[in-house]
Amino acid sequence: MTQPTTYGGRPFMPAPGAPTPELRVARIRTHAGRLFWSALVLIAVAGAVGFFSGNLPDPFQDWMLWAAAGAVVLLLVVIPFLVWWGHVFTITTRRVIERSGVFATRRRELTHVRGYTITVRRGILQRMSGAGTLVLADGVDAPLRMARIPSVELVHEVLVDQVEVNQILAHRDAQQYPGPPPPLPA
Repeated sequence: MTQPTTYGGRPFMPAPGAPTPELRVARIRTHAGRLFWSALVLIAVAGAVGFFSGNLPDPFQDWMLWAAAGAVVLLLVVIPFLVWWGHVFTITTRRVIERSGVFATRRRELTHVRGYTITVRRGILQRMSGAGTLVLADGVDAPLRMARIPSVELVHEVLVDQVEVNQILAHRDAQQYPGPPPPLPA
């Protein structure tokens, strides 16, 4: 069987009744601008440790400085980074998956076939950085909120295309073909 043709830049459609593989379209984390303050704290702690190491007054020792610096870096740099790193949105050809958590993960899915509304919200600072918030609501479950997404307009277009293609495929596969499949366009 040959690959069906497509019209004007649309993705290739599988033959009617053929299984469609689930492919990853994008994996997205929230905008890294949220780690700005953590980066400033890390730079400040490194500078302070470099300056005060060996220059502390008598009752203090260098190990106290290093312990305090380690605690500050752990609380204000490492933990926020792990929280940011552990929250991922994955867009596939069949669904949107939200996974969050480092040690105990939470997972949420929203399928494209069911269809959903997409709302884009952008503040002034988000517009300047190209980020935004997408809210995906299917009317049944709680809305899936994708906050501080970089390149939000591109992600919005990808989601609209995936919903459209999945609904076309679901409608086409639901049709009963009385005989052989229709001929492909030339």
